[in-house]
This record gives sequence, C-alpha cells and structure tokens, in this order.
Amino acid sequence: YGLFLSFTKGDGSFTLDNYRRFFTDYWELRTIGVTLKLAIPATIINVLLAIPFAYYMRRGLKGEKLVTFFLILPITLGTVLISEGMLTYMGPKGWLNQFLMVIGLIEEPFQFTHNYLGVLISLVLQGFPFAFLLLLGYVSGINPDLEKAAQMLGASKTQTFWKILFPLMVPGVAIAFCLNFVMNFTVYPSAVLLGQPSGPTRVISIAAYQWAFEKFNFNMGSTISMIMALIELCVIILVFVWRQRIYKGASIVGKG
Repeated sequence: YGLFLSFTKGDGSFTLDNYRRFFTDYWELRTIGVTLKLAIPATIINVLLAIPFAYYMRRGLKGEKLVTFFLILPITLGTVLISEGMLTYMGPKGWLNQFLMVIGLIEEPFQFTHNYLGVLISLVLQGFPFAFLLLLGYVSGINPDLEKAAQMLGASKTQTFWKILFPLMVPGVAIAFCLNFVMNFTVYPSAVLLGQPSGPTRVISIAAYQWAFEKFNFNMGSTISMIMALIELCVIILVFVWRQRIYKGASIVGKG
C-alpha cells in the first residue's frame, strides 16, 4: 500500500512527481547522505566491537554473567531513556565534562550532545548489544575441535582466528551488520533528542515523518519510506555479496 501511495496523488491518480520532488529538492535529498554518515560508521563500530567480545566470551569466562549484564543493559533501557541519560551526564554540566575538566584534559565543556557525535554515540550504545548477542550465539556454535586441530598443526592464535574462525563467523557478521544497519538507518528518537533535527542531523526518517504527519502528505511520506527501503535493500545485497566472496575464498583455501 505504501508503494502504491508513492506512485499516486491525493486523488489516487498515477504520478512520478513524488519521486521527482524528492530527488530535485536538495533539502530532502541531503537526508540520504546525512543518514548514511550516521548509520554506516555506527554499524561498523558496533560489529567491530562485538567481534572480539564474542570471540573471548565464546567459551565462557570468570564473571561472565555480570559482564554480559552490563553489555546488554542498554537494550533494557530503551532509546529515549538512553538519550535522556546522555543529555544529563554528557551535557555541558554533566559529570563527564566535569571529570574531564578536573583531570585537566579540557578547559571548557566539550559538546557531546546536540550534534553528530551525540547521535553517533547513542546509536553505538543501542546497537552494540544486538550485534554482540547475535555474534556470541553464532560463534559459540563453532566446533572447538577446529581450533584445537589448527593449533596442533602449528597455527598461532592469530592465524587460527583469521584462517579458521573468522571465515566461519562471516555469515553471523553479515547478519549482525545488516540488522544493525537497518536499525541505525531508521534512526529517529536519537536524531531528535541528541542531534539537530532541523539541520545537521535531519535524517531521512524525520523527513518522512514531517511529510506524513506535519504536512499530511501521506503520498510523499510513503515515497520517502520506499526510498529508505530501497537503500537498505541495496546495502544488504552488497553485504551478502561480500559474504559469498569470503565464503568462496575460504572454500578454495580449504580445498587447497
């Protein structure tokens, strides 16, 4: 139905004007770049952080339950509560700025919020637990005998990870990246509460909301939603192509 609305006017007649309006309006078109600049770095950071944590916790460690609790705590807090907490603790008079000034790292409060950095930090805090849990479940299912066999044949821990474990983790990494990217690309509360929604952090979801529920143009709002879905699909396809290439490379090495 959203796809149908994107190709129609208010009276239901077919038109391409909605897409033409979006791609010829710089103010709307720039939201794609703004959103990608937030979503891609946040997703890469989340996955890169999750890989070593999942790797070292795959066989359990001392205090694992406590460590896991703190790692997944942001999931229980929710987006709005995390954003409100960041405004309180990372604001100009928050404890973080006060601590940095006390130890002499900065002389004036640093701007952690109401900008690009604030939204990025929020996306990392929210997205890391999902990437970590996905990868932990995936890497825990890899047969430990493969590592032992590689080490018995003289492979170092680094070689074992890159030649054995990482190729086997690639499907899990791809899934974690895709899900994390979709979540980050549809960012809305963080961009409103921690960014500047009328300027530098006006992401594409804000544009869709404004057209649909402020200007009451559901056709244009649906158009932007379809564009969001298409961009997400393109990124997912690229990630799965990368996964397939890594898998083919791994199988060729294995046959060799």
